[in-house]
Amino acid sequence: MNTLKRIDPRRPFTITAEGLRRITLGMTGVAAAMDFAASGSAAHREHARSRRTTAAPQRVLLVAARADRGALDDHARQTLAGAALIADATTEVVLLVFGEFTGDAAELGADKLIELPMFDRRSFAPLDELNALAACVAAYAPAHVFLPDNATGDGDLGRRYAAVANASVATHVVEIDAVHVAAYIHANTAFAVRSLPDVVLLAPNAVEPKLPFVGAGERVVWRFDGEPASTRGTVRDLGIEEIDAAQLALEEADFIVSAGNGVNDVPAFERLAGTLGAAIGASRVAVDDGKFTRDKQIGATGKTVEASVYIAFGISGAVQHLQGIKDCRHVIAVNLDASAPIAKRANLTVIADAQETIAALNEAALAARTARGTGVALLNTTAMAEGALA
Repeated sequence: MNTLKRIDPRRPFTITAEGLRRITLGMTGVAAAMDFAASGSAAHREHARSRRTTAAPQRVLLVAARADRGALDDHARQTLAGAALIADATTEVVLLVFGEFTGDAAELGADKLIELPMFDRRSFAPLDELNALAACVAAYAPAHVFLPDNATGDGDLGRRYAAVANASVATHVVEIDAVHVAAYIHANTAFAVRSLPDVVLLAPNAVEPKLPFVGAGERVVWRFDGEPASTRGTVRDLGIEEIDAAQLALEEADFIVSAGNGVNDVPAFERLAGTLGAAIGASRVAVDDGKFTRDKQIGATGKTVEASVYIAFGISGAVQHLQGIKDCRHVIAVNLDASAPIAKRANLTVIADAQETIAALNEAALAARTARGTGVALLNTTAMAEGALA
């Protein structure tokens, strides 16, 4: 089965370790997929990767992004990889992480890591973050600053910084190399190219995040001594309002549990979803059997989801279902059949009966939630799921 993500045919190229890979029109499906896969896989086979550079740094590229439960999401990793790929031998890539970061910065291509754990993702402090970014820029004087252009705060932070610093900026960047960036303009009817600006806000999937090298990965103890803007009352954080995950659209859900033909006790499955704070999905077979409503169906003929954690109970993994979860970050499959198609897609496969596993998880999750409190238990549940897949 072809597991490659669909490529936007309008995008002229994607930057990889092999350089700029252009899409050639007229190539047939298998040949095109093999050619594109070769660009990213030949240099990324499992082997010991060497340091990108050991030369004394003469300039800096700064990448800033928020961490989510101790890790960077795909978009942030792509942004970091983009900076690492265009850096020359005398350029140092510095990663500034807002929030706690437990990952391996060297594996992601960073030479230095600055971690600001005081910036919790669940809190809203845009002016504090702006001050911290500006202080880091003042300390390291980077040639360019990179941020993922997303709707969860990084894109807003990049725009705020460019406005305050009177810096040149390019947003929704879909092409990048060492000398230029490009983006669509005029409702995607035109293509604009310019030289590399001070601030680059990178669109998703413009960069292949797999790298043939590693960075130095040095953790830097950097103290931000600026006065918190929040103490001046300019921005007031009203906190997060917890809602029932079942009310959340599947396309927006970050944590999903999904049921297939192997799930017979639907109430127990729904209790598990409620205890974990996860949205509920289902395979087409489960929907056709009347166990779930049609709006819960995930797959080519249902919803396409992009959850950080997706747990599939008793789902064999038809090609249509796999298409619907192709953009999920971590997939956990619970199935009695170790050779089921979903096992090839899953990051972790549990060979067990779906009903027995649901009952065991219900008991364990309920105990953990009671002991630790609702909010902490939910956060730790998803963190443990990601930790098991790290």
